[in-house]
Amino acid sequence: MAAVLNAHHILKGLGHLPSNANHLCCNAEDDNNNNADIPEDPCLLTVKKTYMAKQETTHEERSERVQTQAKEHQPEDAQTEESTTAIWNISTKLQSAALSNNSNQTDKAMPKPKASVSVTAAKSSIFEKWAAMDRDSQRPLAKRQLSDESRARTSRARKKTMVREEKVQPSTGHSASQRENMTTLARPWSRRKLQKELLSHSDFCRVDTYAVETGKELKSKKIFSVQTIAQAITEGASTDLERLRAIWIWLCHNIEYDVTGYLGLTEKVCSPERVIETGRGVCCGYSSLCLQMCKEVGIECREVGGHGKGVGYRQGQSYQNTKSSHMWNAVSLEGYWYLLDACWGAGTVDMDNKAFIKRYDDFYFLTDPEDFINSHCPDEEEWQLLESPIKLEEFEKRVLKTSEFYRLGLTLIHPKHFSLITEDGEASISVGFSQPVDFTYQISQRSGSEQKELSSSLGLLTVAQSSMKLRVLPPTAGTFDVMLFARPGNTSGLFSWVCSFLLECPEPKPAEHLPENPYLCWGIQQNAEALGVKSCKYGSEAIVLKSGTFELVLQTARPLMMLCELIHKDLDKALSKRCLANQTEMDKLTCNILCPYTGYYRLSIFVRDYERAGDSFQNAGNFLLHCTSNPVNLNELFPPALSNCCGPGIRTSEAGLSKFSHQGAIVSTQQGKCNITFQNQYNLDLHAILTKEQHKVLTYPLSRYIFFTHNGTKVTVSITLPEPGVYKLGLYGKSTSSQDFSPLCDFIIHNSSENAWPPFPCPYSDWQKGSVLLEPRSGLLEPLSWVQFRVKVPGVHRVSALAEQRVDLQLNKSRVWEGEVFTGTAAQVKLAASQEENSNQMAILMCFDVLQPRNEM
Repeated sequence: MAAVLNAHHILKGLGHLPSNANHLCCNAEDDNNNNADIPEDPCLLTVKKTYMAKQETTHEERSERVQTQAKEHQPEDAQTEESTTAIWNISTKLQSAALSNNSNQTDKAMPKPKASVSVTAAKSSIFEKWAAMDRDSQRPLAKRQLSDESRARTSRARKKTMVREEKVQPSTGHSASQRENMTTLARPWSRRKLQKELLSHSDFCRVDTYAVETGKELKSKKIFSVQTIAQAITEGASTDLERLRAIWIWLCHNIEYDVTGYLGLTEKVCSPERVIETGRGVCCGYSSLCLQMCKEVGIECREVGGHGKGVGYRQGQSYQNTKSSHMWNAVSLEGYWYLLDACWGAGTVDMDNKAFIKRYDDFYFLTDPEDFINSHCPDEEEWQLLESPIKLEEFEKRVLKTSEFYRLGLTLIHPKHFSLITEDGEASISVGFSQPVDFTYQISQRSGSEQKELSSSLGLLTVAQSSMKLRVLPPTAGTFDVMLFARPGNTSGLFSWVCSFLLECPEPKPAEHLPENPYLCWGIQQNAEALGVKSCKYGSEAIVLKSGTFELVLQTARPLMMLCELIHKDLDKALSKRCLANQTEMDKLTCNILCPYTGYYRLSIFVRDYERAGDSFQNAGNFLLHCTSNPVNLNELFPPALSNCCGPGIRTSEAGLSKFSHQGAIVSTQQGKCNITFQNQYNLDLHAILTKEQHKVLTYPLSRYIFFTHNGTKVTVSITLPEPGVYKLGLYGKSTSSQDFSPLCDFIIHNSSENAWPPFPCPYSDWQKGSVLLEPRSGLLEPLSWVQFRVKVPGVHRVSALAEQRVDLQLNKSRVWEGEVFTGTAAQVKLAASQEENSNQMAILMCFDVLQPRNEM
């Protein structure tokens, strides 16, 4: 198996590649970079200034060291002292050119080194010598080299016996130190360094850049000698680890996977020189070339054959009694063996388009054996490099994890094997993480060789502080593929495939339709705290509602604005808006929800900073509601066109309104009337509008059912209702310097009383703040009856009631104007006042309607 697994289905709406593309690494990078000469790699884009300090201080010291190394690590007829010096000269100039260029390079490309005319001429002559050396070194090899085809047929058997043969005859062709390295497989395992230790303590930027730039020069001069390339790209490397790194980088950036050879459409390229010349090879081409290059620089290396979960791999397939089809390498560093796979590090394969996609992956360089074994199983157990090797059967069961799985620091909690069987119609997958990670998933059903992608509503994904859980509920019996995707938390990049599972469902669980959740997970989002949301008592599990009403409260760290979305399979957008009422306060957000149907709902919460009106709303949480009984009647939904600020909140506080008698957005009354009181600190002019979507034909407008009373800074809004139902009371205010009223908040008034209360009297503009109507409060008076009037009107000298006759009210000791008025047959009774003692001009304060006399039999 020549390359890493590329079966990568892409989620709709997430910007992934087509679902039939195969990928090795599932990187979220733009595929436009794949055709670049050098795949994007941060380490290749900078060169540390300390590089020059690591070189010898004189020309003589450097020249002497290079000549000594060449004599130690090359065959006797490899090259002369003169050519060795030439190699050093051009290498030094390439290093200098790389350093001078590196300061100007961008994150997307690495320009070739610039050189003066004289340097170019010097390079040309040196490369001519290299080319001559290249021809000389290849001439004896050509006589004894097997053909590509026969070498491919025989290499696997030879490589399998290599370790055993060299263990029997350890002295053949090896120094004492090399013989010692061969025995390290039996050393204590705890002393081997982990991949992160090796990479974190090494600065590869200099080595990587030099290997890439030198490789370009060698390729442009058509230098194909393994010996020449190996020594040129490792020049300046001071340790075996750096030399190995240079070889790895050169392989990953100069050799492409031979897709046509793998498919049998062309002859496979396996020999090192042909791999270099053509720039392509299958897995054995990479491994054999790595072996030869390591040999040239004195690094002990092995080719390891075995099974790889790469191109064509399908979960559940068996490797029993089948030939191994993949090759990789093991290298000895500081007396311990490490694993690497340059074939998988070079890129990915799109099998549908029969194309190689250059995508560098550093994960397969010195991979920890405990991770490597999940995708690579050697034919010989000892090359697992594990203290307790696993059997082939266990390898088949292991979950295939991509390199992105490890880069994100994920750990598999459950299950340990890829195969899952539902219990009571559902199965679960759990993954741990140490840093914030976003997750999503894809579920597909197998039908023969075909796969059908299913709705995401068949899964419930929840994310806690350090773990993720995915519950899968298959809709039918059958076999399903579950692919898990992830990306770093609090980012907006594409998701990468991290692992896959095979799910068998013998019997599905009868379940109601679950709403899809496009916002990744259920419960509060991981970044909710950064958005300003502090806490919520509800988690990721379904919230069971035994009635059709629910209140969600979110504590906040700073003032926020909130939008909500409610989704149910039978709920359209217009009705959905009438199921939500939001209240925005300084330290909390409240969402009131109505459920008109039984079943599952998705409630999604979006927030932004209150003061930053230009910012977009971001998803802070998604809650699964399950209404099991007593749904709300469709006629009892919230009124349409509610503002986003219901009830007292930030807006009313900013306007100077405080100490509300009703702290919530919903006011319920069983009597058909109510009073809402509050303090008006800034002495705003106030106005209210009462509306109801559907009501019977009324004699009087709903504005007559609201009455304001101002008593100092205290304001009382009295409401009487003509019929049961749900009303919206909109409160508006303006300062003396403003011309228009601004909305302050909406109250939702739910009236369950069947009583039909009369309207209030109709106040006129001269009814000033501070005036109080004590009685009568009803705006409808009986005809031919005596009515007691009591009213406070400060600052006037006379108050009169105008009916069939004018009646002057008397001012008592409590500063209340009072008196009895006979309605007679008048249509109206008007209350008037005069501010001047001897003036006959009076201003109308309010008007009362008199009912028509009943016809008596």
